[in-house]
Amino acid sequence: MIVDARGHRCPTPSLRLQKAMRETGPGTRLILLATDPMARIDVPHLVAGLGGRVISVDEAYGVLTIEVETPAVPTG
Repeated sequence: MIVDARGHRCPTPSLRLQKAMRETGPGTRLILLATDPMARIDVPHLVAGLGGRVISVDEAYGVLTIEVETPAVPTG
């Protein structure tokens, strides 16, 4: 799933990603597209706080592409 937050300032990219993470299943990978450089800092903190993980962070032509994974189902 792609979450397109290009052209929006923080906290909008993080909020859109958070909403998408809550709407998808466990272990789902999402890609956030953002032009606000603060997303590079904010998103990893958000994802960690939600129990997910950041897979990669890339930047090209002023667009951040951040791939994240939602938390897996707890085992036990």
